Amino acid sequence: MGAVLHLFFTLYLLRVWRGTANGLLIATAVGFGAGMAGCDWAVVAQGPSWLSQLAVVLDVARMGAWFAFLLGLLLSISGALPRQLLWTSVAVVGFELTAVSLVGFELSWIGDPARLAILAFLMGAVWLLVLTEQLFRALPPAGRWAVKPATLGLAAMGLFDLYYFADGFLFGRLDGDAWAVRHLAHALVLPLFALSGARSPDWTPRLSMSRQLVFHTSALAASGLYLLLISGAGYYVRYFGGEWGRALQIALLFGGILLLSVVLFSASQRAKMKVLLSKHLFPYRYDYRVEWLKFTRALAGSQGTQGLGESVVQALADLVESPGGGLWLGGSDGFFRQSARLNMPALEGVEEADGVFARFLLDREWVVNLEDGRGRPGAPVQPELPGWLSAVDGAWLVVPLISGETLVGFVLLLSPRTPFEVDWEVLDLLKTAQRQAASYLARTIAAEALLEARKFEAFNRMSAFVVHDLKNLVAQLSLLLKNAERHKHNPAFQEDMFETVAHVEAKMRELMTQLQEKRSINPPQTVDLGAVLERIQARRRALGQRVEVDLGSRPAVVAHPEKVERVVGHLVQNALEATSGRGKVVAHLDSSDGQVLLKVEDDGCGMTQEFIAERLFKPFESTKGQGMGIGMYEVQQYLHELGGRVTVDSAPGHGTRVELWFPLAGRARVGDKG
Repeated sequence: MGAVLHLFFTLYLLRVWRGTANGLLIATAVGFGAGMAGCDWAVVAQGPSWLSQLAVVLDVARMGAWFAFLLGLLLSISGALPRQLLWTSVAVVGFELTAVSLVGFELSWIGDPARLAILAFLMGAVWLLVLTEQLFRALPPAGRWAVKPATLGLAAMGLFDLYYFADGFLFGRLDGDAWAVRHLAHALVLPLFALSGARSPDWTPRLSMSRQLVFHTSALAASGLYLLLISGAGYYVRYFGGEWGRALQIALLFGGILLLSVVLFSASQRAKMKVLLSKHLFPYRYDYRVEWLKFTRALAGSQGTQGLGESVVQALADLVESPGGGLWLGGSDGFFRQSARLNMPALEGVEEADGVFARFLLDREWVVNLEDGRGRPGAPVQPELPGWLSAVDGAWLVVPLISGETLVGFVLLLSPRTPFEVDWEVLDLLKTAQRQAASYLARTIAAEALLEARKFEAFNRMSAFVVHDLKNLVAQLSLLLKNAERHKHNPAFQEDMFETVAHVEAKMRELMTQLQEKRSINPPQTVDLGAVLERIQARRRALGQRVEVDLGSRPAVVAHPEKVERVVGHLVQNALEATSGRGKVVAHLDSSDGQVLLKVEDDGCGMTQEFIAERLFKPFESTKGQGMGIGMYEVQQYLHELGGRVTVDSAPGHGTRVELWFPLAGRARVGDKG
């Protein structure tokens, strides 16, 4: 077993070696130990006798490698190596080689060579302890923590050899039982060198042991030891149990395995083991790289079964072995309310955003430990807790969520599964994690607010279009009532009036439906623009207004019929208003080069080029006192939606010409955007 463990550790050291001299010396010393143990095992297994001499030579080489390792560390620490330490080490190794040579050649001219060899190895063990003590004293207090396991291992190795060779020198022979377990005893100290290597990779090979590896290895070792004990107890019960021996053994093994399963699958027991290993085997409680990656993945994966709020609670709770908690976020009313929870009941407790407790969390960025407020001696001064918070059963930590200079909310964590010390490292980790969680929440809240604002913006834009159309419809009804005083007894006027009222009523219903459903009434379809112009001309004639229509051709376009009629109606209405009902308004339709041209001209007041360039197509800009400035904006937006364009030519006092260019049917780019 000693040979196998030494060999395994030697191969591992060579695999992780990074080229440092001290790392090579450790691998060399352990390798010599593997060879020495292997030779002794071969001798026991009836191997050739010369292997026994080889084992002794390898023992000398092993001791020399450990001397070189310790001297190298002393040199790296102090920068200069005392000459007496170096020459004494060389003398001890030389003495051991001389004694071994005398034994090998059976030279007894200076006494018993075997006793002399035992004395030489006894001096080697003493000198190993001396160099170990010199190394420990040379280390500054702050650096002893990293090297302490290695010095402990070397001291244990030296003490065992001191006992072994002192006993042999006293009685003139080596203890066979001590010799049988010597290699195993040396192998048992090897994990201490691995631990020092993990703590101080600057002077040893980079033996980086992750916490997961230590946890699972420790759990496996503990489980194996437990099963060995159960098996031993079962053997004892079977041997002394008589007729019931085998039955009791089966029951004992079943009960032992059941108990082990309960412990291994218990979250609280795993948490206790993690805390124990972190406190006693590592300089820091957390492996920050692993913890941060896990925390980031928990927040980034919140689109799954858990929402972002629950993911924040889960991620913070996992850092401190808490089973869950709740998240309080601020609302528009100035209060923090519970918005997410994990493994805790819903709470009605609210906290004012400008209250004392919230200001304390923001100003101090303080993780409040509610256990400190329950009479623990030496606890820091706590803020005044809200009544609802003090009454929460199992409440433990209050973690503020701060983004920038704003308190986004706070998380209430429940008591941990196992006693958990909240020290400076835990507080720093929670403060750093809460900043990242708060930034996620703040961005999510801002994105939701922006989405809501955009919805209102779209609704308001549509409302503005609808109000503009209603204004035009009201203008038509007003003109109809004005003409009714003179023509109410005329049957032709009555027929036109009923037709106009029915048209206005239908358009108002369409507008109401469009406003409620926030989409176009009809899908795009083939539209006869000539028929549209004729309908507009007929309605205007019924209102006593004259519009000339010139149909050079009757091309078709793909569009929304009600929108096209509304857009062209806007242009005709604007032209009539610009002429004050006394001028000339002409609508012309033609097609050319794969496009349809609908042109509306008037000889009214006209517009300046500055107004056309800077204000005409902007919403809520108008030259009319009662105008809303929506019509031309809607015309341009809709023509762009169809893949067409709008051009305007006008001058003050010379009228206006507006040209609408539509793609022919089959070439249009139409999107039903409402």
